[in-house]
Amino acid sequence: MRRTPEDFIVEEHLGFEPSGAGEHVLLRVRKRDANTGWVARELATLAGMRPQDVGYAGLKDRQAVATQWFTVPGRRRPAADWAGVTGEGFEVLEAHAHARKLPRGALAGNRFTIVLRELAGDTHGLEAQVHQAALHGVPNYFGPQRFGRDLSNLSTLLALPAGRPPARFVLSAARSLVFNAVLAERVADGSWNRLRDGDRANLDGRNSVFAVPLVDEVLARRAVELDLHPTGPLWGLGEPGVTGEVAALEARIVEGFPEARAAILAAGAEASRRPLRLAVRGLQFEWLEQGAACRVSFTLRSGSFATAVIREWLDAEGAPQEDDDA
Repeated sequence: MRRTPEDFIVEEHLGFEPSGAGEHVLLRVRKRDANTGWVARELATLAGMRPQDVGYAGLKDRQAVATQWFTVPGRRRPAADWAGVTGEGFEVLEAHAHARKLPRGALAGNRFTIVLRELAGDTHGLEAQVHQAALHGVPNYFGPQRFGRDLSNLSTLLALPAGRPPARFVLSAARSLVFNAVLAERVADGSWNRLRDGDRANLDGRNSVFAVPLVDEVLARRAVELDLHPTGPLWGLGEPGVTGEVAALEARIVEGFPEARAAILAAGAEASRRPLRLAVRGLQFEWLEQGAACRVSFTLRSGSFATAVIREWLDAEGAPQEDDDA
């Protein structure tokens, strides 16, 4: 993956229109071989503001061509003054007056276009695997970027003194570790893509979840149609909202990660849920060189990782280190 930045293209979909008025400027920015934080700091300088005044919805990989949205305060530089603004590795494509700062996670999803080169192995089976992903989705694992280079975030977690609240990136790694372990268990028992009695279901494309004491025919069908997904724990304080065998499975797995559990409790993080399955929308596949190089395009919901899709098909070198971490 990513022989050149053009091999990994991602475009944010906000899911809403600019308000057209307000104290902020909503910027659509294309960046190449530049990380999100650096671009945000450059925009702050151009706006005459502090870096923390710049808003963006999610991180995008550095070694890529990424189009994403930022907001900057418009007091010193209104929307009309941003037309054609460029910097090292980025350019402003659109600028609109907007009512508020763009918060993290405030996007509907991302469209990815990825070139995979130097394929080896069962390349004839790759098309079938892509087809299966379009029909049934893929397990919604947190990508390796959550755990740091060479698992450094987990090393920091293991060395954390008892009772000390962890840094944000360590807390994120701890919760991601527990979630991935629960998901792996449900992949193993075949229930990652179907509802079980006692589950909490997620409505596709939304953050709302609801209890499923018993799975009836309608709920089972909606899960097959990718309208509903089972969820796993972003473990924390409060009731998990699941019952029966699902609750027992999650409790057993959490107890198997005492360092992660202690760090989450020390941080006082509230429990929430994340879908176990990821719907892969608008999936397209084409061979650039039969059996050797291909291009895939697909859309994922906010907070999901392109690596979760690619890992279901092949072992890839050069996997992204930022992706969408909304």
